[in-house]
Amino acid sequence: MTGYYILIFPVIIFNLITLCFLPCFPLLKRPSACPSADEKRMRRRDYITMSVITIVYGIVAFTGLGDRKGVSSFCRFDELGQEAVIEFNEPLLPGSIMYFGGIYTGNYGLSFSSDGSAFSAPEELPQQHGQVLKWNYYDISPDHGPVKSVKITSDYYLWLGEMAFFDKNGERIDASRLTFNAFAAPLFDEQEMVPEYPYYLNSAYFDESYHVRTAIEHMEDIWPYEISHPPLGKIIISLGIRLFGLTPFGWRFMGTLTGVLMLPFMYLFLKKLFGGFIIPCCGTLIFAFDFMHYVQTRIATIDSYGVFFILLMYFFFWMYLEVPRGEGISRGKWLPALMLSGISFGLGTACKWICLYAGAGLALIWLIDRIQRGILMRREGKSRFFIRETGENVLWCVLFFVLIPAVIYYLSYYPYGRAQGLEGVTMFFSREYAGIVLENQSFMLNYHSGVHTPHPYASRWYEWILDIRPILYFLKDFGDGTRSSIAAFLNPVLCWAGLASVIMIAPRAVLLRDKRAGFLCIAYLANILPWIMVQRILFAYHYFAMTVFLVPALCSVFAPLEKEDRRVFIRNLCGLTALSVFLFAVFYPVLSGIRTPVWYIRGGLQWVRGFWQF
Repeated sequence: MTGYYILIFPVIIFNLITLCFLPCFPLLKRPSACPSADEKRMRRRDYITMSVITIVYGIVAFTGLGDRKGVSSFCRFDELGQEAVIEFNEPLLPGSIMYFGGIYTGNYGLSFSSDGSAFSAPEELPQQHGQVLKWNYYDISPDHGPVKSVKITSDYYLWLGEMAFFDKNGERIDASRLTFNAFAAPLFDEQEMVPEYPYYLNSAYFDESYHVRTAIEHMEDIWPYEISHPPLGKIIISLGIRLFGLTPFGWRFMGTLTGVLMLPFMYLFLKKLFGGFIIPCCGTLIFAFDFMHYVQTRIATIDSYGVFFILLMYFFFWMYLEVPRGEGISRGKWLPALMLSGISFGLGTACKWICLYAGAGLALIWLIDRIQRGILMRREGKSRFFIRETGENVLWCVLFFVLIPAVIYYLSYYPYGRAQGLEGVTMFFSREYAGIVLENQSFMLNYHSGVHTPHPYASRWYEWILDIRPILYFLKDFGDGTRSSIAAFLNPVLCWAGLASVIMIAPRAVLLRDKRAGFLCIAYLANILPWIMVQRILFAYHYFAMTVFLVPALCSVFAPLEKEDRRVFIRNLCGLTALSVFLFAVFYPVLSGIRTPVWYIRGGLQWVRGFWQF
């Protein structure tokens, strides 16, 4: 019975979602009424509600984000033969070392001496990808006997942060009992930073070791390690480090801020799509407390920025589509929205190539809009005007979606040029800079097509849409019946209800030519279809961009109900929203990393045994 009772939870949630949707089914055969200009106008209560949701979520998101103090000085091994020598005031038996790995990968040589003159053969103290920008343990063999001196060298250019020694009983050896040469001084000047144990609050986790390292390298004008994505995302991460220092809070700040900023834009997007008050409010809450949105924007990787700009791309493009265009209508009414959509596309692409998929969706929407408009104008006898208008529109799109994004993308490689010794504005016109940019595009194409190394948390697209396979970012078992974990997956309400909504509105888009439904279906498919064809190793976080469209798709199902039966509409949509927020609270321990009893996780949260591992 123990292995099956937990299935009760997803069955209950699925049935509750179904009950909320039942009144919507009869209305799917009708065309969806577009909101009036008055219904789409932002009012005082909209601004207040939008602000409250944003502030409340911001408090939740920034709480427990990471330590605000961290290691700031490093022992930089930049020449072979440099030695950090540490002496104990008396010979003792050290049991272990805790050290904070800086950037670069390699190994330190750790040699021991009982008299301060003759040292043992060096043994490896690793600083590989798994040890970068985090606290690490190293157990010292008891075979060395009493130790008087320790010597540290390196086999490569490495940064080593703070260090602490522990005796064989696990007691920390106070730094006052140590003497060291001047080169080793940065290893013991911030002893208050040494934590009780390595944790997500004081260390990098998952891919942070790649992206944060690269952000630091951009700041230091060092050739970057992580070059499998364009530079802008790492540049944005570096802004948080400049503001708050090289701390977990600092390197996660900009991503979390981006997650907060998504909410007002989601509210505005839903307001423009559906008008009213209940739909923007409930939709924004559902998005705010989606598991993926919360977890993915709190880890210092670049996905948050790509998804943020995808949201902006489609928001501004919808605004462009909604503006009437014709003879006598000033282009100033629709041109700014088209321009902002293109700039968002450029900024997003300079963060991550997922925006290219989203851009293809916009191109298809533009083409369909042109075809429909051409048919209408021909019927009205305005074919000549349409040809002239389309020619002008094409030129504006080339400017906004090709030329300006290309310039943004090209300029984003500024840190690469600096790392190669190029300076000033003239670098952008040099053959060397252009070669750097072109060479990196070739590398990225080859790299992403060759990522096939098996991973225990890899998943495919059909597992994303059903919420079957989360990715585990962090796990620490304390051995006392508690553990800390951070897993990325979707809130079941948004995942299951959102997928059902996309399927439900698709016929409306095709058969009833519902402009809004078609826009959302194309947006969703443009972002997921490329991943269906990709054969490389994939993870649940690749579905993050699709959540931006699951929310309005869900709202699109409920929108007709507001006109038919407002009481049922409010009850069911608000009930679905409350269920979403409730599940966020229930799963909060495995989303935030707080220390939680194992019985609670296994007995209440691991709904899909063997797959939901956190």
